[in-house]
Amino acid sequence: MAFAVSSSKAARVAAPAAAEKRAAQVCRVSSRSASSVRPVVVPVSASRARATSVIVAAAATASPSIADKFKPNAIAKVPITQQKQTCIITGASSGLGLAAAKALAATGEWHVVMACRDFLKAEQAAKKAGMAPGSYSIMHLDLSSLESVRQFVNTFRSSGRRLDALVCNAAIYMPTAKEPKFTADGFELSVGTNHLGHFLLSNLLLDDLKQAPNKRPRCIIVGSITGNTNTLAGNVPPKANLGDLSGLAQGVPASNPMMDGQEFNGAKAYKDSKVACMMTVRQMDKRYKDSGVTFASLYPGCIAETGLFREHYGLFKTLFPPFQKYITKGYVSEDEAGRRLAQVVSDPKMDKSGAYWSWSNSTGSFENQVSEEVADDAKASKLWDLSAKLVGLA
Repeated sequence: MAFAVSSSKAARVAAPAAAEKRAAQVCRVSSRSASSVRPVVVPVSASRARATSVIVAAAATASPSIADKFKPNAIAKVPITQQKQTCIITGASSGLGLAAAKALAATGEWHVVMACRDFLKAEQAAKKAGMAPGSYSIMHLDLSSLESVRQFVNTFRSSGRRLDALVCNAAIYMPTAKEPKFTADGFELSVGTNHLGHFLLSNLLLDDLKQAPNKRPRCIIVGSITGNTNTLAGNVPPKANLGDLSGLAQGVPASNPMMDGQEFNGAKAYKDSKVACMMTVRQMDKRYKDSGVTFASLYPGCIAETGLFREHYGLFKTLFPPFQKYITKGYVSEDEAGRRLAQVVSDPKMDKSGAYWSWSNSTGSFENQVSEEVADDAKASKLWDLSAKLVGLA
């Protein structure tokens, strides 16, 4: 699941002179999804007054008529003890998420809840992928809205379905963005969606995972080689670096949209969010050691042909796939990457909590090493505390 807000689908909010009074600007933004869009009220504080303009992404809310159409498939029809293992996958309407959903559903042992912004897109994608009716259900989730995350958790719990695995996969990548965009809660879009949305979701569903009937629940947050500076790919500028987390401490607002407090860079914002995701996994392993839940991250390989690159330059999209196929030999198809993600969800051999999994084309899966920054537990603990405060958990 990835989206961007273009200039025609965004509202520019000029900070008012009396920002100290926290005047509110109402931004109306159209959406590309089948969901309806509600106005987003964005408080403009004195700190945000320093920004000349702010591009705000509105939270998508599911149209009642569309939601009602998909509700029958979402509701469990048998008791938990008779249900298949259930896995929630965010961003399951395309790319890695869809491929993983397809792989798990194909085993016949899993039911997949596709947590997506767009019901119709997800349904069409599932049918095109050949997923059998009844092997999946679709529930609305917009990770750029904390309210939507909470609504999703309530909807899932009311469905009567068990929960055995959660895959936090959805991501936004805006490598060519010249100026930041923001979530309905006022966070920079990449950090707000990729990290903070998933941070809240995984914490809210922790108790559900603890009660997993299969007794081996897993929480998987997808990482990225680009966030690990101990790799060649991770050293391609701009390099990930959370710095002192001063930007996050302020809520990555318009006046300070990067986690490290530095000037905005769309590519770095994505990489930084992935560092935060991998740090979160390590913190979950430490903080919830006795929960019985296995927490893990992974990099499934370079999926050079994926919708994640939709915002990239045309020349890059043309040259990157053959470069990965014939030069680096790191190319991985979406289907293969999906099978690898499904493996981390279900393979009994991959039950080590706190692990960061990678694959070799010759030897298969192995536990990889994370960068020095990702392994910095003191910084990760600070990241956790700041994130918990921003999403309302502290």
